[in-house]
Amino acid sequence: MTTTTTVTVKLSRSNRIYRSSAFNFTQEPVEGKIVIKSPSSISHQAIRLSVNGSVNLQVRGGSAGVIESFYGVIKPIQIVKKTIQVRSSGRIPPGTTEIPFSVNLREPGESIAEKFYETFHGTNINIQYLLTADIPRGYLHKPLSATMEFIIESGRVDLPERPLPPEMVVFYITQDTQRHPLLPEIKTGGFRVTGKLATQCSLQDPLGGELTVEASSVPITSIDIHLLRVESIIVGERIVTETSLIQSTQIADGDVCRKMTLPIYVLLPRLLMCPSIFAGPFSVEFKVCITISFKSKLAKAQPKSDPTAPRLWMALERLPLELVRTKRDQFSC
Repeated sequence: MTTTTTVTVKLSRSNRIYRSSAFNFTQEPVEGKIVIKSPSSISHQAIRLSVNGSVNLQVRGGSAGVIESFYGVIKPIQIVKKTIQVRSSGRIPPGTTEIPFSVNLREPGESIAEKFYETFHGTNINIQYLLTADIPRGYLHKPLSATMEFIIESGRVDLPERPLPPEMVVFYITQDTQRHPLLPEIKTGGFRVTGKLATQCSLQDPLGGELTVEASSVPITSIDIHLLRVESIIVGERIVTETSLIQSTQIADGDVCRKMTLPIYVLLPRLLMCPSIFAGPFSVEFKVCITISFKSKLAKAQPKSDPTAPRLWMALERLPLELVRTKRDQFSC
């Protein structure tokens, strides 16, 4: 039996996903229950539930100038902020008490300041929606609280059924397309890699394409696909942009056969990616970086850091990636 009083917020949906419709949100109330477990009866001064949705922006010192580094955290963009009372003051009996709640994030006719951006957890930009249950108990007792994040996805009626046709981009990678220096044996011997990749992709679909090593005088050790996020924030009169790695997927290990087509199939991580956003004070974009590593003694001696950084033994190709939400995504969860 528990010896302390605990509070948790449980949502009615196990995946915690709710959908917005453009600039309003009246179709899907957020429902659930506040669960209180207490070894004895306790008094309280009302039970309140707060909803807070915001875009949190920050600029790290390495991305900004000296002045901006002192003001690394920028004022959040408030999307929704409201508090409701789910129970008036009284007492909670011993044992487990479940208090149901239902809250509309936007009421009909309510003024609109910001649209509901989709949930996103980036390096400098975080779009987050939180439910917080607060139980004040007076000056002589410690208040109780619990917080739960829920996920917002677009539920607009004008969403496409799916991107048709998928936008495939043909690419080729040779020693002449590289903007950084290569090892002499790689530069002189030459190589050619061709392929195609979808540069517009539904969030629910894998990133697809294919790649073929046409020729290479130096053995290949690895071929990798890296997903990158590009976050831009307006700071004063400047735009601070930072590119960071989301995930890496190896599609070939070792020296692959020449002229053999390799499939590209990459699953997208939901919370780390969202539909491409171009808002006023910030933007979130995505890129794909294809890296081809060649056999070299230098590669073993160098410490592993950013896998997309230019290296003497590595060829790179970066392509833009537009992520979209489709109607089919709404029924796949």
